Amino acid sequence: MGLLAESEWAADWIEIGWEDDPKAFKPCPFFRRTFTLDQPVTSARLYITAHGLYEAWLNGQRVGDQVFTPGYTPYDKLLQYQVYDVTALLHQGENALGAILGDGWYRGNIGWSSKNGYYGSKMALLVQLKIDYVDGTSETIVSDKNWKVTNGPILASDIYNGETYDARLEMDGWKSSGFSDGAWKPVAIMEHTKDVLIAPQGDPIKAIQEITPIKLITTPMGETVLDMGQNMVGWVRLKVNGNKGDKVIIQFAEVLDKEGNFYTANLRSAKCTDTYILKGGGEETYEPRFTFHGFRFVKLEGLKQQPSLDQVIGVVIHSEMTPTGNFTCSNPLINQLQHNIQWGQKGNFLDVPTDCPQRDERLGWTGDAQVFSPTAAFNFDVAAFYTKWTKDITADQLDNGIVPHVIPDVLKGGGGSTAWADAALVVPWSTYLAYGDKRILEVQYSSMKKWVDYMTSRAGDDFLWTGDTHYGDWLAFATTRSDYPGATTEKDLIATAYYKYSSGLLAKVAEIIGNNADAAKYSELAENIKKAFQKEFV
Repeated sequence: MGLLAESEWAADWIEIGWEDDPKAFKPCPFFRRTFTLDQPVTSARLYITAHGLYEAWLNGQRVGDQVFTPGYTPYDKLLQYQVYDVTALLHQGENALGAILGDGWYRGNIGWSSKNGYYGSKMALLVQLKIDYVDGTSETIVSDKNWKVTNGPILASDIYNGETYDARLEMDGWKSSGFSDGAWKPVAIMEHTKDVLIAPQGDPIKAIQEITPIKLITTPMGETVLDMGQNMVGWVRLKVNGNKGDKVIIQFAEVLDKEGNFYTANLRSAKCTDTYILKGGGEETYEPRFTFHGFRFVKLEGLKQQPSLDQVIGVVIHSEMTPTGNFTCSNPLINQLQHNIQWGQKGNFLDVPTDCPQRDERLGWTGDAQVFSPTAAFNFDVAAFYTKWTKDITADQLDNGIVPHVIPDVLKGGGGSTAWADAALVVPWSTYLAYGDKRILEVQYSSMKKWVDYMTSRAGDDFLWTGDTHYGDWLAFATTRSDYPGATTEKDLIATAYYKYSSGLLAKVAEIIGNNADAAKYSELAENIKKAFQKEFV
């Protein structure tokens, strides 16, 4: 069972006790505490979450196999926690519990203009370990003043910019009992709400598969580049030998330019660079924890000799969706298109459906999500994924019904664009059509209705939604030639068409969930909009 009420959380939020420069790259804090068990354990559950991203350790063993926990939600309204069965990791005597925090979406760069600290300037940790003993008694170990904290080898970690890791600063044994933490500092107890905590809603993010590079390239500029053979999302695991203090720079790109050189201009301000500083003394293995990249090509700098292909492994990460559908035919180009669609989905389904996984954006654009949702359900089982994300929509939807352009809403740049905000209806409807489970319609109905009612307030008595600002036909062909306006469709036409479409969907949903009065009301509305559309545009 999860913790079903805020009162069940006995733990305190803990943070570092010192101030960081809010504009500078900040090290990842390491937290730990020890505790003693006097008798055998029959059951133990670890409940844990963070402001930022966390990685948990118990007696030197990694807890769970998820990455990017606790996931990406509107943190000020919904914050997921995870539960792990850690019975097998405990033993009688002294035990050690630890965690590392990374900036992630909470404190790292998100959106544009190098904006960071969107949800807060300090990361925090919340931990509760429930232990049941053989004699029927139980004990709870929580995050409190008994914990200690310090900085470690992760000097900076950012989703857009990458990670800097100095292996010379590693603290051998910090995850285990018997480690001397006398130089570590006491944590600060902070007052943060717990009423936003929820059990996980969607699929966990995991490292799903590994890819070996297919080619080593020396570009015309003399760059050492590995071709992974597939545009992927994740990171690389690097094996390297060298001297203490040697620095290896790992940079990521999707394409080479027309001369065959490494190309990163499309990444805009995102540095997409991991840096590893060697500790020396033999072969070392490095892979980052709290960053991911969208890439096919990997540029390596700082190596003493040309790398071999087996020195690098690509680690693919995404939400753990089960493949459900495939398509093949006699045309290899169409088969490649289907392959690209599936990999595009894997690369952009990382707890939220994003527009792109590589540059300084990676946001849950609602327009992209709604138009792709039927395809997504064909390729993978996305029932849990969309159940989670549509609740994020509800959480960030404005009181007047406007749905922001991106969910979670980190742009705060408005919303209410036709075809984008309609994700509030289209995504639950696509999910229902794919799986026949009307619960998502019942849960999201209020959100759907608020959006249609907002459109009604903007359209007025003539049933035509005109004059407002919309993105329109975002990917339409256009030209700068003065004698040809291009194929750009009038925004008022699109807005009114979607107004009719979503009103009709709402009527169908109302009928399915047994709300006959609303079904009749919105069916009539959809018919009136259709007549007005035909009169105005046809």
